[in-house]
Amino acid sequence: MVQALSGIDFAPIIPAWLLVALAAVALIALVPALFRSARGGLLRALTFALLLLALANPRLVEETRETRPDIGVLLVDRSDSARIGGRAAQIEAARQAIEARAGRLPDLEMRTVEVPEGGNQGTRLFTALERALADIPRARLAGVIALTDGQVHDVPVTAPLEAPFHALLPGRPGEVDRRLRIIEAPGFGIVGRAVELRVAVEDLGAAAGAPANLTIRRDGAAPRTESVPTGREHRITIPIERGGPTVVELSAEARPGEVSELNNRAVVTITGVRDRLRVLLVSGEPHAGERTWRRLLKADPGVDLVHFTILRPPEKDDLTPLNELALIAFPVRELFQVKLREFDLVIFDRFANRGILPPAYLRNIADYVRGGGALLLSVGPEFTGPTSLAATPLGAVLPARPAAGPGQSAVAEGAFRPRVTALGARHPVTEGLTGANPTPEAEASWGRWYRSLHADQRDGVAVMEAAGGAPLLILDRVAEGRVALLLSDHIWLWSRGHDGGGPQAELLRRAAHWLMREPELEEEDLTARIEAGRLRVERRSVEPGPPPEITVTAPDGSTRRVPLEPGAGGHATASLPAEQPGVWQVTDGSRSAFAAAAAANPPEVADLRADPAKLAPILAATGGAARWLGAGAEPTLPELRRVGPGRDAAGTGWIGLRRNGDHTVTGIAALPLLPPWLALPLTLGLAVLAWRREGR
Repeated sequence: MVQALSGIDFAPIIPAWLLVALAAVALIALVPALFRSARGGLLRALTFALLLLALANPRLVEETRETRPDIGVLLVDRSDSARIGGRAAQIEAARQAIEARAGRLPDLEMRTVEVPEGGNQGTRLFTALERALADIPRARLAGVIALTDGQVHDVPVTAPLEAPFHALLPGRPGEVDRRLRIIEAPGFGIVGRAVELRVAVEDLGAAAGAPANLTIRRDGAAPRTESVPTGREHRITIPIERGGPTVVELSAEARPGEVSELNNRAVVTITGVRDRLRVLLVSGEPHAGERTWRRLLKADPGVDLVHFTILRPPEKDDLTPLNELALIAFPVRELFQVKLREFDLVIFDRFANRGILPPAYLRNIADYVRGGGALLLSVGPEFTGPTSLAATPLGAVLPARPAAGPGQSAVAEGAFRPRVTALGARHPVTEGLTGANPTPEAEASWGRWYRSLHADQRDGVAVMEAAGGAPLLILDRVAEGRVALLLSDHIWLWSRGHDGGGPQAELLRRAAHWLMREPELEEEDLTARIEAGRLRVERRSVEPGPPPEITVTAPDGSTRRVPLEPGAGGHATASLPAEQPGVWQVTDGSRSAFAAAAAANPPEVADLRADPAKLAPILAATGGAARWLGAGAEPTLPELRRVGPGRDAAGTGWIGLRRNGDHTVTGIAALPLLPPWLALPLTLGLAVLAWRREGR
C-alpha cells in the first residue's frame, strides 16, 4: 500500500552551531532596545528573525511511502508426543483455521514452519524458529504462534525475539501420565551372577497413590509380576545365565485416565560376559607342542591357567628322592573332585592313563562334561595303546575311538595338509580360516602335518580331516556339555611357521570358545538386533538346504512371516522396519531370538502430558499467552487480533500479533518555503523600515 505524508523540514545553509551563534548575537543586540522600548525595536527583531529563518532554509517535504506487511510465524509441532491420541488431528485443524483467519487480516503474512521429530534430541521447536527468523526482518515480525503440546527440549534461557510468542496446546489442563523410568541399568553382567536394575513408577500430574503392578519378562520367558510403590525407587534382580544379550522387558500397569501407555514400558539389554576363564591344562608328557599350548593360553589376559605336566610316569623307578620329583605335589583329589566344576575348560594334551587318575576321578570328569563342562583332547600315539583315555570311564563322552585295521597301526605317519570338511566350511569354528581349502576337494595352502590317528567316529561332527578323509577335529555335544577331539599332536608346527605355518592360535581360540558356549560361535544360531530403526535377523546353520521362513512377532503382538535371504557359509539374513518400541521376537520353528527396540525418542516420551510449564518463561518475557484447544475434535481457537507496539498482546478469548508499520520510502519532494529571491527583499525591506522608524 502506498502512502503520501507531508511535513516541514529545515536544511540550514550554514552550520547549525554558527546559526545558533548568530541568534545569540541578535538577541544581545535586541535586548537593550527592547528594554528601553526604543522606536523600531520590534521591526529590528522581525528583521533578525527573518534573516535567521532564511539561513535555516525551511522546506515543505512530501514523502511517498510503501508499507510492508508484517510477518507472523506459525510453528506446527510434528514430534512423536504431538501425535498421540487425537493431538495430531487437533493440531492440523487448528493450523488450517489459523492460516485462514490470518489470511483475512490486512498487512499480515503468515508463514508456517513444520517442527519435525528430533530423534534422541527431543522436540527442537526453537531451533526451527531460529531458522525461520533468519529470513525475517525483526522490524516486520508480528509474533509467533506455536501449535505444540509444550514438551519442548530446546527452550532458550532468554527470549530469542521481542514480538509476542503464543502457545496453543491440544486438550485440556490437568492431564495425568504414568511413566516407567529407568534410574540405573548395567550394560554388562557376569555370567552366573545377577545384576540389579533400579527403576521407578511415577504418576505425573497426580500425587503418589496405590502401588502399581510391574511385569518383568526376560528373553520372552514367562513373565513375573511385582507390586511396586509409585514415586519411589524399586530394585529388580536379573540373573545372567548365558553369554550374549539378555533382553529384559518391563511394563507398568496402566493408570485410569492417563494420556498414553507409551512410556509405561521400558526395554533393557544386558550383555552377559564371562569373568576370567579358568582353564586346567594337563600335559601327559613333555613334548614339542606342550609349550605352544601354554603360550597360547597365557597370552590371553582373560584366562586363568592352571597347568601341570607329568614329567615321569609313576611306574618308572630310578631311585630319585620324592622331594625332587616335582616342585609341588600333583593335587589330584583337589583338581578332579573338589574344584573340578570351578574350571570352565579342561584340556588333556598327550595324556595317557598310567594310574595317575583313578577311575573314580575320570568318571568325575565325564560327569563334569555331561553337566555342562567343556573338555578338549589333543592326542598322539598314547591314544592308541592300553593306556588310552578311550579305554577309561572318560571314553563314554569321547566322540571317537582309536581304530586299527588288521595288521595296521592306528597311528598314520606321513605328510598331509589338514583340510576343512564340507560341514566344517559352515561351522563357526572352522569357517573362513586363513589358508583353508576353498572347496572340500581342493588343497589348503597352510603348512603340513606329519602324524594323525585313525579313529572310529561314533558321535559329533568332523570339521577337519586328514589324509584320505579321516576325521581330524571332531566336535560333539554331550548332554549339557561339549567335547572337542583333535586326532593329531602336530598342530604346534603351525605356530613355528613350518611349511608356511597356519592359523593355530585362531583355530584353538575358536574351539575353546565354542566349548564354553560363546554365543557368536554357535553352529545353529538365530540372532536379532535393532539397527537404525530396522530389525536385522541372521540365521546360521550347518545343515544344507534353503533356510526356512521366520516368524516375527512385534511388541504389539502382531505376527508376520518373513523369508530369509541365503548367503555364504550357512548364513541367511532378513531385514525389516522396526518402528514399535519394545521387544521383538523372531523364531524359525526351533530357535527363538529377541531384540530390544527402545523408545525412538526417550526425551520425547519422558512426559506425555500437554503442559505449557516449559514455555512459561518465554511467554512471560514476550507478553504472550498459552491457550488450550479443548478436548473435542474441533479445536477451540482464540480470536486473532492486531495490536499496536507497547499494547497488551493477549486477553480473555483473544491473542494478538503486533502491528509494526514498517515501510519503504519510494520518493521525496521538497519545496523551499523561503527561497533566496524572496528572503532577500523581505529582509532588506524590514531593515529599511526599521531604520526609518528609528531615524524619526
